Amino acid sequence: MRRPVIRAPFFMPDRILSAGVVVVRRVDGGWRVLLLRAYKNWDCPKGEVEPGEDPLAAARREVREETTIDDLEFRWGEDFVETPPYAKNKVARYYLAGTRIVDIELPVNPGLGAPEHHEFRWLTFDAARGLVVPRIAAVLEWASGRLHA
Repeated sequence: MRRPVIRAPFFMPDRILSAGVVVVRRVDGGWRVLLLRAYKNWDCPKGEVEPGEDPLAAARREVREETTIDDLEFRWGEDFVETPPYAKNKVARYYLAGTRIVDIELPVNPGLGAPEHHEFRWLTFDAARGLVVPRIAAVLEWASGRLHA
């Protein structure tokens, strides 16, 4: 007997969009990039775009919520790069911005009752690429190319 094709309801999106920022700061003539660790996974600050929310606004909000950084400077413009789909058709969009903030906080997420991340590090791009999965390494490569263009 042939099984019917089950389709997602019309209100379910084809993909889930997350937005984040590759946050960088200038140090001794070079660049450092901010990575956050949740369990064993390293990534840049990001989170889901809420319904009706502009992705760039969501990226700014996520950085502020996850790190308390609120002085992002998008001096390379508002261009972005997106990852291929992963984890249940999620796509992450990343912008590039600088900051002067060095010491960040990992505040408690009210929904979790704990911080979303366990650790942060300011790293060289080479060191950062050694900690992330390939889809994030490609994002870091894009950001590094923009910095050195």
